[in-house]
Amino acid sequence: MTTDEASTDDSLTDATDGTTDGTTDDTTVEATDAAPTPADSAAARLGPGVDIDRALEAILIVADEPQSLIHLATALDRPLKDVRSAVARLVADYDGEATGSIQRGFELREVAGGWRIYVREDYDPIVADFVLTQNPSRLSQAALETLAVIAYKQPISRGAIASIRAVNVDSVVRTLLGRGLITEAFTDSETGAINYATTDVLLTQLGINSLDELPHISPLLADGAEGFEDLR
Repeated sequence: MTTDEASTDDSLTDATDGTTDGTTDDTTVEATDAAPTPADSAAARLGPGVDIDRALEAILIVADEPQSLIHLATALDRPLKDVRSAVARLVADYDGEATGSIQRGFELREVAGGWRIYVREDYDPIVADFVLTQNPSRLSQAALETLAVIAYKQPISRGAIASIRAVNVDSVVRTLLGRGLITEAFTDSETGAINYATTDVLLTQLGINSLDELPHISPLLADGAEGFEDLR
């Protein structure tokens, strides 16, 4: 190979290397500037200074059903172990066991594999009295219809109630729970769905001794249940 050919080859090699390097650098920059991942977005929503304990508290205070640790960790985009530790701190804080804390009128309780805020048992009578006597506002038509479904079909899940009424019943169920007219009977072990039943408060309000005294839904539904078995 002549000197001129070698020089030509070197020049081509340099040019090729330069192009390759440039392409690699551009690709790296483009990859770096790519759209943020869902985790990045979640972190951005929370903000760098957000306290995980307070974030959990905010979620749990509006939760209608027990929330699993995995669900909470996903919502906050935080490691499971961090969420577990935060829940333990909240429990200790509400129970008055943490340094400088006092026992609250509510507690964070583990139920059916999840966590939810409940009125502390010591204050149940006070809350029941407030709901039933100090806050005696009338039930809405939607609440009455939902209460009727539960009374005749109990125990029944929220999803089944919604299927019968063909509307979302979340807020209505909360209202009925708050009034003490229904209660959480049990949690389905397979689906995790909470099943609801009426309480003695309803019997008192209706002036009857048992659910057997409820009137039939209609003459066409003699036992008040026919046609709804598949909606349990």
